Amino acid sequence: MTLAYFGIESSGLNLTIDLLILFVVVLYLALIYWTYADARRRIYDPMLVGCATAASLFPFVGTIVYMILRPPEYLEDVRERELEMQAAEARLHDLDHGLCPHCDYRIERDFIRCPSCLRKLKERCVSCSRPLDQAWTICPYCETEVPGASASRRPRRRRAVAESEALAIESDESESGSSTLTGDGEDVRAPTKPVGGADPLTRSRSTGRASRPRPTS
Repeated sequence: MTLAYFGIESSGLNLTIDLLILFVVVLYLALIYWTYADARRRIYDPMLVGCATAASLFPFVGTIVYMILRPPEYLEDVRERELEMQAAEARLHDLDHGLCPHCDYRIERDFIRCPSCLRKLKERCVSCSRPLDQAWTICPYCETEVPGASASRRPRRRRAVAESEALAIESDESESGSSTLTGDGEDVRAPTKPVGGADPLTRSRSTGRASRPRPTS
C-alpha cells in the first residue's frame, strides 16, 4: 500500500511528491550546514556563530535573515587588509623617520641638524634651500648642481683606476716570473736578472782577471 497524498492514489504522482519532499529536506539540511560554515568564516565570536546556526533551524527563514545580517567580509580578508595597512604604515614610517648616524637619535629625513647632538646631517641647496643628500650631485627639486660633489667624486674615481692598474701590473709580474714545465716534467724557473747588472760571481771573476799583473820578460 502506497501512502496517498491529498487523496491521490496514483503511484507515479505519489513517487514524484516523495522525491520532492526528499529534495526539500536535503536542501534544508544543506542550508543549515552552509550557514554554520559561512558564519565561521565571517564571525570571530563563537557565540554569534552558534546563534546564526540556531536561527537557520527555522526552515529557510533563519538562513535568509542570516544572509541579510551577516558581515560583508571574511575574516581572512580582514586580516589581509590589516597586514597590508600595517606594512604600508611601516614603509611610510621608515621613509619619514630614521636614526642619527652619530647619536642614534630619532630624526626625520628633512632634518638639517640632529636635535640631540647638534651635528650637521645635510646641506642646503644654494638655489631652493631644500635639504640635499650627501650622495646627490644635483638638486632634484631645482636641478642645481651641488658644489663640491663632483670634485669630491673625481679623486675617488682616479684612486679606483690607479688601484686597478696596480693590480694589473702585479698580476703581469707574477705571470712573467712563474715557472714553466719542460718535457721531462721538471720545474724550470725563468732566471731573474739582478738589479746591479751582471752576476756578482762573474763580476768578481772578470775583475780578478783584469787585476792580475802580467809577467815581464
